[in-house]
Amino acid sequence: MNLADITHLIEEKRAVIEEWFEKKRNIHPRPIYGSVDVRDAGWKVGVVDANHFPAGFNNIEETDKPHIAALLKNHILRQHPDCSWVHLYPESHTRNPAYVENVRSIQHLIEMAGFHCTVGSVELSEIGFLNGINGPLKLSKVELEEETETMYVNDAIPCLILLNNDLTEQILPPITKQHITPSPQMGWFRRKKSEHYECLRPLVNEIAEIIGIDPWHLLPDWFVSADKCLDEDVCRKKLAADIDEFLSKIRSKYEQLGIEREPVAVVKNDSGTYGLGVLMVHSGDELLDLSNRKLNKLRYAKGGSKVENFLIQEGIPTRLFTAEQKPAEPVGYLVDGDAASWFYRINAKKSDMDNLNSPSAEFKSRSEMEEHVTQHADNWHTLVAELSMLAMGAELQMQSTHEGES
Repeated sequence: MNLADITHLIEEKRAVIEEWFEKKRNIHPRPIYGSVDVRDAGWKVGVVDANHFPAGFNNIEETDKPHIAALLKNHILRQHPDCSWVHLYPESHTRNPAYVENVRSIQHLIEMAGFHCTVGSVELSEIGFLNGINGPLKLSKVELEEETETMYVNDAIPCLILLNNDLTEQILPPITKQHITPSPQMGWFRRKKSEHYECLRPLVNEIAEIIGIDPWHLLPDWFVSADKCLDEDVCRKKLAADIDEFLSKIRSKYEQLGIEREPVAVVKNDSGTYGLGVLMVHSGDELLDLSNRKLNKLRYAKGGSKVENFLIQEGIPTRLFTAEQKPAEPVGYLVDGDAASWFYRINAKKSDMDNLNSPSAEFKSRSEMEEHVTQHADNWHTLVAELSMLAMGAELQMQSTHEGES
């Protein structure tokens, strides 16, 4: 089944789908923002990575900015009616000028929304500015009063702290007297990608029933390998056998649907970002035959932290290619649960199945892409992206429950 042939089902059920989303958004909190990588194989479309602290706002379409600013304003004032000052707490990427442009773009969007917006962190407080592609970005003086666990910016207290820091190393200082969004509980020091898919699965099941399709078409299959499994030979052999069984199930589904290609399993860090620790395998033997160099690339994540668990995920090839035959994938930027902007990651050095998130990637806005690449941005791609944001809200509720029990 090609999803392009049944796009009319979304349009026929759009009112029911929108009513369902509104109901779910009253149950699960809406994240202020997030981003998703979407893979569209034609027979399957799904979110393969979901980021709660997105970098890359510098890649969004200029014409999308007023809508994004309006969504930010609605979200902030709904949660914090008296807010007038938002302080943006970034990563410490002092040598990454593209990330600095992301921060500059978020600051601009917050200001477009009508708020005063400052930028800085305790770590960066002595630097004064960050060098971006378009020049220096001014940083405010940020200090933590440890006794009261209050953060001061230029000797005053902001109304709201907006995190753009994925907290891989749990570096946020103790701040208990101020509003912070997104919740630090969603940092990579605690969050698991597999938990996202656990929360996403029942939502996909419900929406697939509404549309009248098999939920398999909207969600990559997956399982988790825990306890540093690549470090022990016995465990690696067990994982290799599990991967072979996993691939066999996907192969059977392919045969059932007449899909003529070999399945691939993607081995990735269950807690992490930036495309680190990702490996494609066609069999369990490929895992057993890895060199020490490749094993070490898998074992270590951002900041040099050791990978504890691995997410083994069904690989979804992309059917989207530019006119120059470069593989592409949609990257959705969402605000207040709304798929507000799309741009496209393109990588001429990769195949249709490879991880496109590498230094050789380039980015183009939606208006710069061919129509055949963007034609499902407002239906299938938006559907799975907004389902992912619902799942992020469910994740936060799950984390809060665990926090209360601990």
